[in-house]
Amino acid sequence: MNWLRKLLSVLVLLVMLAAGVLFALQNREPIALDLLVYTFAPRSLALWILLALALGGVLGLLASSVIILRLRAGLGVANRKLEKSRLELDRLRLAGIKDGE
Repeated sequence: MNWLRKLLSVLVLLVMLAAGVLFALQNREPIALDLLVYTFAPRSLALWILLALALGGVLGLLASSVIILRLRAGLGVANRKLEKSRLELDRLRLAGIKDGE
């Protein structure tokens, strides 16, 4: 089953790579990018679009990693509270047994 997952991952990666190459070959006209305060030299349209896609992916990973770290910290706090509650419950159970004897 693991080899099937790896095979599908490789196939998806190859299809995406082929689509990117075809996209780059079809969009070769140079376009200057103007960002209000700076104008970049003319480069191919495919380059600007692929750079924007890559930048968006990196920013998305950064944003999701912040959320994941926050959730993991909350999970750690909850686990510590659970462990403290379990210890207190065990202590109370033992106290009940000793009193009943």
